[in-house]
Amino acid sequence: MTFTSSAPTGSDEQLKNAIEEELEWLPGLNSTHIGVAVDTGTVTLSGHVDSYPEKLLAAQAAFGVRGVKAMAQEITVRSLFAAETDEDIAVEAGQSLERSVDIPDTVQVSVTGHRITLTGEVQWIFQSEAAGRAMHHIKGATDVLNQIRIRHDVVASGVKEAIVQALLRNAELEGKHIQVSTSGDGVMTLSGTVRSWAERDQAEKVCWSAPGVVAVINGLEIT
Repeated sequence: MTFTSSAPTGSDEQLKNAIEEELEWLPGLNSTHIGVAVDTGTVTLSGHVDSYPEKLLAAQAAFGVRGVKAMAQEITVRSLFAAETDEDIAVEAGQSLERSVDIPDTVQVSVTGHRITLTGEVQWIFQSEAAGRAMHHIKGATDVLNQIRIRHDVVASGVKEAIVQALLRNAELEGKHIQVSTSGDGVMTLSGTVRSWAERDQAEKVCWSAPGVVAVINGLEIT
């Protein structure tokens, strides 16, 4: 079998082909019913999959393709467990939160129409992300809406400089092209340029690691 490179060189059609091949390549994802559209680097995924983890996997795969600038996720989940009731899903979701040692008891869960909604307040972004991950494999769930708030603590002095140094240390980033500004209410703003969507996402994760951060405005442009 001969493999040929399909790395995008600029056109939307080439990028579309590359994303479709990436989706077909991944184990654990049935891309038969997933549609891909590209408009000047903005990707729209449509169609349906059998589970919520597949929906997440499709978006992650598309984001990883070089040339993607933005994403619209319109895939729906046609659950194989449609017989599960909202009450069944809520019970399993609540038990999943209780089993997780990195999720505080300030997080609440509700379910409507097989859609899980997380609310409450936590101190760190990793706690909110952990709660979201705990919902990914709940049987019967078709979507997860994470509305958990990050509690605002006083931003430590020097946090801006600490973030800049963390960006420069990160092996996945070209940190010298990234600028950071901060406000007293815990909002961080990133500006400058990165080489890929993955770098843009990684820079945002570095900011979220700083104490007192409640929001990150990611203005990084992909070159």
